Amino acid sequence: MKSIKVGSEAFKDLINRDDAGRTRITQKVSGILHNVQKDGDSALIKYTKKFDRIELTAKELRVSETEISAAYQDIKPDLVNTLKEIIHNVDKFYKKQLLKSWTARYGAGIELGEKFVPFEKVGVYIPSGTAPLVSSVYMTVLPARIAGVKKIILMSPPNKYKTIDPHILVVANLLKVDEIYKAGGAQAIGALAYGTATIPKVDKIVGPGNEYVTEAKRQVFGHVDIDMLAGPSEVLIIANHHSNVNYIKKDLLAQAEHHKGTAILVTPSKSVFNIFRKDDSMEGYVIKVKDMDEAADVSNMIAPEHLQLLVKSPKKILKNITNAGAIFLGEYTPVAIGDYIAGPSHVLPTGGTARFFSGLNLRSFVKSSHIISYSHDALCSSSNWVREITALEKLEKHWESVSVRCAGGK
Repeated sequence: MKSIKVGSEAFKDLINRDDAGRTRITQKVSGILHNVQKDGDSALIKYTKKFDRIELTAKELRVSETEISAAYQDIKPDLVNTLKEIIHNVDKFYKKQLLKSWTARYGAGIELGEKFVPFEKVGVYIPSGTAPLVSSVYMTVLPARIAGVKKIILMSPPNKYKTIDPHILVVANLLKVDEIYKAGGAQAIGALAYGTATIPKVDKIVGPGNEYVTEAKRQVFGHVDIDMLAGPSEVLIIANHHSNVNYIKKDLLAQAEHHKGTAILVTPSKSVFNIFRKDDSMEGYVIKVKDMDEAADVSNMIAPEHLQLLVKSPKKILKNITNAGAIFLGEYTPVAIGDYIAGPSHVLPTGGTARFFSGLNLRSFVKSSHIISYSHDALCSSSNWVREITALEKLEKHWESVSVRCAGGK
C-alpha cells in the first residue's frame, strides 16, 4: 500500500479526489441527452443498438408480464426466499423513518407547520455488467415504495436475449415496481428526465451507474431531482494495535473488487502501519496518525463513503465523526453486511461528498410544503415588521398586500 503523510500533496489529492477526463465525457453525454430529448424513442433505440448491440422496437422497450413470469423459471427457488428475508430487513429499517405532516400554534391566531408529500414518479437506474446487481434494486426501490411514491419506473440495459437479467426482474417484481424498461447509460437517464412516447418523465432519478450515467444525472438535475453524484466505491478503515490484522486485510481486499475502488487505512499503531506499508500486493493508502482523535479528523477531511471503526470501543470514536456515508462499528461489522442485508441503503455519497450529501433514505423520496396560517389580528399586530423590511428592500406592493387587510378592519 502507498504510505502518505497528513498534510502532504498526496493527502490533499486524496481529499480532493475526483474523476479525470470529465470534459470529454461532459460533451459526449450532452449530445446523447440532446438527441434523446429531441427524438425520444428513436434516439433511445439508436443508442441501445450502438452501445449495447441490441436491436429493439419501441414496443419491446418495456418489459412484458410474460418476460417477468419467465424470469422466475430462470433463478434458483431458494433465492426468492432469501430475497424476501432481506427485503423484510430493509423494510423494517425504513419504516422507522416515516415522516408525518404537522402543525402547531405559534401565538394567538398563528398556525405553522409542514406537509410531507411523496414524489409522484421516481426512476430507478440499475446498471448491468458481469453480474446482476440485485442488491441495488431493493436498496433503491424499497425506500421509495415505503415513502409512498405512486409510480416507480426501473431502467436497466438489455442483455443478449433482448431482456433484462432474470434476477433483477424477479426482485423488481417482488417489490411491485410499476414499469420496467430496457435501456442503459446516459440515454436511459435522458429518457427518464425528459420522457418519450413510451417512457414517462419522472420527478426524481436514483441509483448507481458509471461515469456516463453520473454525468447524465448531473446534466439533467434541474429538469428532475437526483439522489447524488456517486463515483467509484471507497472505504476508510480506522484501526489500532488491538485490531485484527487479518480482518483489516480482507476488508481492504473486498474494496479492491470494485472498479476503481479506493481503500484507505488510518492508524496510530506503528506495527499495523508497517505491516501494510510494506505490503506491495495491496492497492490503496495507509496513513499514520498520532492518536484516535487525529484519526477521526483525517477521516472527516476525507469524508469516505464507507467508514469502518475496526477497534474495540468504536463508539468513543463515533462521537467525533461528522462526515461519512455509512459508519460500521466494531470488528464484526464489515462493509459487506451493509451492502447487502443490514437494512440501510448502500447508495451512499462518494468522492468526499459525504460532507454535504446523505445516503439514500426515506427523505430522499419526499418533498415538504410549509403551512402558514394567520388570523386578522395576528396579521395586523405583526404588520409593522413587514413594513420595515419591505421599505428597506423597496418592495412597496408587498407592504400594500398586508396594509389593505388591516386598514379597514376585518
